[in-house]
Amino acid sequence: MLYRFFHNNFLPGISLVLIFILILQVNPARGQDQTQLKPDTLTKTESGSESPENEKFNPGTMIVEHVVDNHEWHIAEVGHHAIYIPLPVLLFYDGKFYAFWSSKFHNETKSYKGFTIEEKGPDKGKIVSLQSKSMGVAGAKVYDFSFTKTVFAIFISGFLLLLIFISIANKYKKNNLKAPSGLQNLLEPLIIFVRDDIAKSSIGEKRYEKYMPYLLTIFFFILLNNLLGIVPIFPGGANVTGNIAVTGVMAVCTLVITSFTGTRHYWIDIVNTPGVPWWLKLPGPLMPIVEIIGIITKPFVLMVRLFANMTAGHIIILGFISIIIIFGQISTALGLGVGIPTVAFMIFMDMLEILVAFIQAYVFTLLSALYFGLAMVEPEHH
Repeated sequence: MLYRFFHNNFLPGISLVLIFILILQVNPARGQDQTQLKPDTLTKTESGSESPENEKFNPGTMIVEHVVDNHEWHIAEVGHHAIYIPLPVLLFYDGKFYAFWSSKFHNETKSYKGFTIEEKGPDKGKIVSLQSKSMGVAGAKVYDFSFTKTVFAIFISGFLLLLIFISIANKYKKNNLKAPSGLQNLLEPLIIFVRDDIAKSSIGEKRYEKYMPYLLTIFFFILLNNLLGIVPIFPGGANVTGNIAVTGVMAVCTLVITSFTGTRHYWIDIVNTPGVPWWLKLPGPLMPIVEIIGIITKPFVLMVRLFANMTAGHIIILGFISIIIIFGQISTALGLGVGIPTVAFMIFMDMLEILVAFIQAYVFTLLSALYFGLAMVEPEHH
């Protein structure tokens, strides 16, 4: 029974939602501003003109580089050498398709094949054409389909989710009558929790099943990416749920499902809200406009809440790291003195982030289920 539940509900849901997220997220211009690659550091190191040790630490730049998306996955720096994973750059410009690795931008000109990453202005962080930039006029538009750090992280989390739940489903199929063990024992309570305490209680006993694929998908997708974002080493460290494009796509999914599965009574109540005086409905449709605005603001709140909570946690932890570095540049003893209580606060924040990771996955899933339940309300019969 549980095998059929996994196979029929969870696996199709996660596949469709992840594909939808990747389609809308693949262009980094639709998400947050992209940070520059790090050619400055590499170029200066290779030429020997300036050592990173002599550069003044800029906490704002460091925090932004870690929080926003990027065209490469920076892992660590050993001495003067940066360890990073270059990601594919896929561009369509002036009728031609270009494909190359992001490491090609690591040169003195910071450009490759006539393209560069804009460093300032309204297009900061976007890949632009040098020809259009030098002419100072709007030329052919650069369509960017590059694999950014966020997109790569989505592939990793999607692969992990499929690997975990397919293996669990196969285990249920083979040992259906045996007590759960391992990952089964860990995840089965969470699945039952989503089914009984979120879906059934919010949507109803009779209608909840068709929403389970989506609710299970977003719950575990958000939870896994929240937890991976806390891990500072690869494949963790990507701020997937702190990218407003990702949270926006999930919010749009909730809006679309709510709109297309809403009952006739749900839409009639929006157009002709019961209990509202007629003079608020005629001659101008004031209340229908208010209700439609409410439909749009609900997923907007979902998008901003998840994005803001996860981004804020990362910024606070990075702020603590910046404090240690700043005081350490002043004096080694001062850095050590400040570092001990700062590290204690960082550990506390990490523990709090783990709790927030579960809470935010729960809140997003619960509110989505509540919206589905409200859209499925039938008129009362007396």
